[in-house]
Amino acid sequence: MSTTLPFGRTGHDSTRVIFGAAALGAMRQDRAMTTLDAIRAAGINHIDTAAMYGASEDRLQPWLADHRNEVFLATKTTGRTGDDARAELERSLQRMGVDRIDLIQLHNLIEPDDIDTAFAADGAVAALSAARDEGLVDHIGITAHGLRTPSTHLQHLRRFDFASVLVPLNFVLYEIDDYRREFDELLAYCADHQVAVQTIKAVARRRWADPDVPHFSWYEPLADEDAIERAVAYVLSFPNVFLNTTSDARVVPPSIEAARRFFEGDLSAPTAEALRSDVETYGITALFDGAGLERI
Repeated sequence: MSTTLPFGRTGHDSTRVIFGAAALGAMRQDRAMTTLDAIRAAGINHIDTAAMYGASEDRLQPWLADHRNEVFLATKTTGRTGDDARAELERSLQRMGVDRIDLIQLHNLIEPDDIDTAFAADGAVAALSAARDEGLVDHIGITAHGLRTPSTHLQHLRRFDFASVLVPLNFVLYEIDDYRREFDELLAYCADHQVAVQTIKAVARRRWADPDVPHFSWYEPLADEDAIERAVAYVLSFPNVFLNTTSDARVVPPSIEAARRFFEGDLSAPTAEALRSDVETYGITALFDGAGLERI
């Protein structure tokens, strides 16, 4: 995979498909190594994990021992106080066996109480800024789920120099008028200020009908490969965004293959008619409702 974009103002050119290492969270080590070798063979040079992704960071450690300099390495923290964020960052460094992370992201920073705590004088933002000054991390970003994400990210970006955002994007979300308007506002701001825009939920189908049963992803992804192709091509048709792969490892190879075909010109951006047909055929929903279904 050769198509890259500057990852905001970080100085790194990242592949437009980013490996979502949540897929490693419940894997055996041998399968994780095989998966990471396949990601490397596909040319992907950016890995996105998180402290809360099960064993993901541990699974990365032996692979990073040989390939750390080949990838842009990102993780996330759910710490809101400075002490919690610092402790989680130090644990991530230890688990992955590295002395520096390219990007640390405040994960799902969306609820007002969390925001107040994170931006307090002794909060996570200040602690991660200090870690950046110490050379433990190079850049700081933000992530969130839900319909409030674009507007909330904009508020955060006006308070602090975050290097990246991570935001849901797929056809059904972008069809929501308010979401489309706020997403476009966020995209324009990020373009003007050299902030990288990562997207998630490209291949989301709906919430599981049986959420209490263990699954590889908290939402049900698409399974039909033609529908996956259209969903991936749709997101990549936005020229200035990155696509982070799903936590269900079974869907990662067809997603990467769809991206390859799109970049090589063998797969075009789908029509709205084709995508609406997928919505009807597969019962695709937006996952979020702006209220009770915002939390995951």
